[in-house]
Amino acid sequence: MMLLKILFRNAFHNKLRSSLTILGIAVAILAFGLLRTVISSFYAGVEAASASRLVTRNAISIIFPLPISYTEKIRQVEGVKMVSYGNWFGGIYINEKNFFPNFCVEPRTYFALYPEFILEERQKKAFLADRKGAVAGQKLAAKFGWKIGDTITLKGTIYPGNWDFILRAIYTGRDNTVDQTQFFFHWTYLNEAVKKRAPVFAEQVGFYMIGVTRPDVAADTAVMIDKTFKNSLAETLTETEKAFNLGFIAMSEAIVTAIQMVSFIVIFIIMAVVANTMAMTTRERTGDYAIMKTLGFGAKDITILIFGEALVITLTGGLIGIILTFPAARIFGQELATYFPVFLVSAQTIYMDVAAALIIAFLAAIIPTRHAIRIRIADGLRRIG
Repeated sequence: MMLLKILFRNAFHNKLRSSLTILGIAVAILAFGLLRTVISSFYAGVEAASASRLVTRNAISIIFPLPISYTEKIRQVEGVKMVSYGNWFGGIYINEKNFFPNFCVEPRTYFALYPEFILEERQKKAFLADRKGAVAGQKLAAKFGWKIGDTITLKGTIYPGNWDFILRAIYTGRDNTVDQTQFFFHWTYLNEAVKKRAPVFAEQVGFYMIGVTRPDVAADTAVMIDKTFKNSLAETLTETEKAFNLGFIAMSEAIVTAIQMVSFIVIFIIMAVVANTMAMTTRERTGDYAIMKTLGFGAKDITILIFGEALVITLTGGLIGIILTFPAARIFGQELATYFPVFLVSAQTIYMDVAAALIIAFLAAIIPTRHAIRIRIADGLRRIG
């Protein structure tokens, strides 16, 4: 207890300097935590992916469609438990700023494949019974103030024109890692309209969602599905949901790498600041350390004092930064929900924050400790200031 009191007294000997250093550490840890949370959000879809789901798309590119006739052939492949399908719609609500993921799907099988989307049974029945019915995530509905029964008009980009939908259900997530900003409607509604406007594009889907009987047969089932359509006019590429989501992240790999680099640069900069603080503190106490040596205190005691002081400063700043990370992440997530629908501070991020604070304290104290230990008693007593 006495040692702890000494460490805190030493750490706040110069209150202004120590306070500014702690503030700098807090801001750095806050920035580091937010940047790591951004990176985690990029991989949120990967982490939430089910090992029992496969995605089948056109082997050339996801922008090329597949025939709806593939449905029954896929269903007959060994290991397949359930098949659903859909299209990326790409509609815009009111203006370009109000962008959110919207899909047309085969509703019965799609929501059976995604039990993490929770719908009230009465709302679900109303949605299934209405050809123009739609389902929206709770966060999305709250953002625009939508209520059950509202008419929602989306402006088509891939499929031109204004498309009217009736909001019949609002889904919630099974837990806080589920994306609640998506919008779903009936594939048949889109297909019937396309038949009238551009029949050549009808009876096509953008992707198939496939549920397998067991996760361990997923790889073999994917191979068998692709073999089924080998040398056809529309060959397929089937992969796990996790691999499919990773493919999208790979398109933004440069951005993710840049964010990772910036997060570590922030830590390096604050490390230099703390090192400078500890160097100034050690220089001011050179005479004190010389007196300690004359009283019989050794290198170990001086090392404990300097490293302890560095730990007090960095951990205080780190704790403040970690505490501030949660409200900051909540505000950040609300403002950028369209781009980061799941923006949560993970336990791993907190562990990295603590590890960063400890590393800063350790590295920043090495040189001042070495200097204090090596200085001779006579030189130390001669120093003033």
